[in-house]
Amino acid sequence: MIQVRGLTKHYADAHFGRLVALDGVSFDAAPGQIYALLGPNGAGKTTALRILSTVLRPTAGSVTIQGLDVVTQSPEVRRRIGFMSANTAVYDRMTGWEMVEYFGRLHGLADDALRPRMEQIFARLKMEECRDRLGAKMSTGMKQKVSVARAIVHDPPVVIFDEATAGLDVLVARALLHTVAELREHGKCIVFSTHIMREVEKLCDRVAILHRGSLLAEGTLEELRDRHHERDLEELFFQLISRHDEAHPLAGGAGDRRRQETPCEGSR
Repeated sequence: MIQVRGLTKHYADAHFGRLVALDGVSFDAAPGQIYALLGPNGAGKTTALRILSTVLRPTAGSVTIQGLDVVTQSPEVRRRIGFMSANTAVYDRMTGWEMVEYFGRLHGLADDALRPRMEQIFARLKMEECRDRLGAKMSTGMKQKVSVARAIVHDPPVVIFDEATAGLDVLVARALLHTVAELREHGKCIVFSTHIMREVEKLCDRVAILHRGSLLAEGTLEELRDRHHERDLEELFFQLISRHDEAHPLAGGAGDRRRQETPCEGSR
């Protein structure tokens, strides 16, 4: 479903010369699977997901979704993905129904297909309370439901969540994670970016650990634990981070430089 090969992204910087956001990252994600990108803030997760969603162009490497190249076939790719992040906003002067309908029309859904699709989504996500409520008067939880609904209204095979639970209270976050799990049951390929260990342990089928743009480890949780002889995911994570930082210290002057990261959050 998703194939990422040697994905690399550099940014020019007047002071440091070049910032490395991604450095040769490769992984595969399959239908009916939640694939986690786990890493600290700034690890390169959002950069990777923006490339997957055709918003950014890679410096090198390739990404295909259902065999379609995200650079050369971006319109076709966009029709096959849904995207949601913690920063996804809703329109204050539109109701929940109007917002989801608007995005359905943007994706070219005809009226006879769009309305039953929306009825199905609103029922599945229990969205009746925000159906006729303006965005300006919605709670955070309502806004998140609307954001999910508009990301999946066109029934895409791939759904991308970028730090989608960041800033949510525990009840809203739990409901969102339940929705993500339901999408997997419907055969969707889910890419789920997070820096919260508990979400990965509870939800995800495979994990890629990113730090300073590099892929440090990849596999199922059991594979990672066996390979690194560590059962505790947080300890495994910090060991990989420490070893990488010791082997690749940040440069002191101009030239290639990877962004310094903040510690990974272990719990909400």
